[in-house]
Amino acid sequence: MPNDPNLPRRRVTLGALLFTAALVGLGACSSSVKVGPEAVAGLTPDATVDMNQVQAAFIGSAGGGKGTLFYRGREYPFTVAGLGVGGIGASTLDAAGEVYKLKDVAEFPGAYAQGRYGFAFGKSSGGDLWLQNDAGVIMHLKAKRTGLMLSLGGDAVVISMK
Repeated sequence: MPNDPNLPRRRVTLGALLFTAALVGLGACSSSVKVGPEAVAGLTPDATVDMNQVQAAFIGSAGGGKGTLFYRGREYPFTVAGLGVGGIGASTLDAAGEVYKLKDVAEFPGAYAQGRYGFAFGKSSGGDLWLQNDAGVIMHLKAKRTGLMLSLGGDAVVISMK
């Protein structure tokens, strides 16, 4: 098929479909999410979390990784996958933070809407991640990025327990 004259058009169509799916997913996940410091003011964290993720972006973004939830004296490993809009570059992300409004570990997995901002340039990095799922679980993560990336936008992130 290398000589197929329709191949470039098919690639553009596939790219447009994936981009549209990411936008629809973001709209569905983030329409009711207004998460930030005010959402957890006065609350005590129910758990903590560590996460590692690899991200690449050029207008759209994609990432995947793994993490550990520390809840009531136990460790729960999980995987992270996501698509998003906004940003340019590639980076690795190491994040740690608090989990709020978690009543049971079964509420932790699922689709999260993510608001993000930050930058990465070599070993200099900065950024906060605020994530919330449909069960109302909120994560506030401090992120350390390595690589070359500027990010501003939102992602749909899916967490699955291992």
